[in-house]
This record gives sequence, structure tokens and C-alpha cells, in this order.
Amino acid sequence: MKFDKDTYIKLITYILSKCYNKPNLGKTVLCTLLYFIDFNYYELYGKLLTKETYIKSRKGIKPQHFNDITQELIDKNQLFLRKEPYYNRILHRYYLTIIPQAKFSEKEQEIIDLSINNLSNHNASSIAKYTRNDPPFNIAHLGEKIDCRYVFSRNNNYSMRKIKLKNK
Repeated sequence: MKFDKDTYIKLITYILSKCYNKPNLGKTVLCTLLYFIDFNYYELYGKLLTKETYIKSRKGIKPQHFNDITQELIDKNQLFLRKEPYYNRILHRYYLTIIPQAKFSEKEQEIIDLSINNLSNHNASSIAKYTRNDPPFNIAHLGEKIDCRYVFSRNNNYSMRKIKLKNK
């Protein structure tokens, strides 16, 4: 399974463009959204959208390529990172300097938008708490790759199969 860098970049820029006005969207929430979009897509269609590898860490989800890709986008002046106060924490917040031209298939777009709508209002603490009960994350050990095949163990709180999609 080869990492799909182009789709990953499109997805990051799309999420940032959709959530530009959300003050809670820092690195933790962004990384978790990437995870849920990929794993939700896998649950319904049997493949990861970006083919990213996600690692379980103490802080939650750690996408393997995230830091390299965001740094590349920063170096190309397509993104910038600003550390901002957010209540009693510092938020690592990414801003676009370009208008993204993300084009996804209808079924990809539906899962992406559904995942963003369901989870983008969380802050880092609440999304980490929510993630802890998702079977793929829960089953993995710290520092281990999170196995997407465990999405089929999800209960109704997490499962995408219970949702009636237009494009399935």
C-alpha cells in the first residue's frame, strides 16, 4: 500500500479550507480528522483514501507523513503555522495561503464532508477522548501502527455502515 501524497495534500488543504473559521482546529484535531476520514472510507469501501500510516501515541493519532507534508507546504508558501493561545493551551494552527483546488469523487466527498461535519467542532481534549473508544485506536498499543481492519469492530457510535449515504 503506497502512500498517496497528492490525495493527502488535497485532503489537508480541503479540511483547512472547510474549517478556516473554527478556532479549535489545531494539529491534534486536524490529525484526528485525517485518521477518521481514512478509516471511515476504509470501513465503507475497503481501502484507505490516502493510504497514510497512523500511529497510536500518548497525544492521540500521529500520521506518519504529516510533519513532512506540512513542512513541505510551508516551504512552498502554501501553508503557514502559527502558535496561538487557546484557553490554557497553545494551539498549533495551520493557515492556507492558497485557495485549494481539491477535487474528490462523489463518494470520497461525501465521507470527507460527513467526517468533518461530525468531528470538526471538537477541541483537542474532547476529540482525544472520543478517539480512545474507536476500536482500531483502542486495540493498538502505544507506538504501534493502527490497523484499519479493526473498523469492522466498531459499534454504532463510530460505525459508518449505519449511515445511509447517497453515493454508496
